[in-house]
Amino acid sequence: MERSVNPKAALEAILFVAEAPVPVSEITQVLELSTADVEAMLSGWSTELDSDDRGLVLREIGGGWRLYSKVEAYPYLERFATTQSATRMSGAALEVLAVVAYRQPVSRSQIADIRGVDSDSVIRTLERKGMIEEAGRLSSPGNPAIYRTTPEFLEKLGLRALGELPPLADHVPPAGIVETLEQAFAVESVAEPEDRELDPDGSVADNAG
Repeated sequence: MERSVNPKAALEAILFVAEAPVPVSEITQVLELSTADVEAMLSGWSTELDSDDRGLVLREIGGGWRLYSKVEAYPYLERFATTQSATRMSGAALEVLAVVAYRQPVSRSQIADIRGVDSDSVIRTLERKGMIEEAGRLSSPGNPAIYRTTPEFLEKLGLRALGELPPLADHVPPAGIVETLEQAFAVESVAEPEDRELDPDGSVADNAG
């Protein structure tokens, strides 16, 4: 039996993964609620976050709503950005990177089919890190983007060309390739403060990817 969550929980999940402000019209379509109900939820949640002195704030900006880190927490975010947990790539990111490396150019849906799970958030993270990039678009409906690795990816692995990657066997990355990637990307560069996306009031944009 399919489990469901209440509308507020669904709203929180949507805005947690959003990469850009989400218009009320989109939220109403997804939650199948009236505009008035959605606006009331957003307003109430924003007030709740402010009154509870939380680390996140909810702001209406750019024609939509989005979660941001509270500006007062920024010094701690800077400190956290230098820790091992923040700088190392996740297992999911390494897995997607391996798929792109061996199957490029490859679309989001193809990556999802290979991994058996939605990979959009991970793909956005790898794009931000400069490990993958768009290589064009397919002529199929929707013109989905296809992705390839970047020169920086080769540099991190110490390779001159993709042909130097270990051979692929039985459609699965060879033993040790994920471990090799993890070692190569264990220490990632940390963005300077001016590179972070800020809300007009100084809040830091919260990116879930």
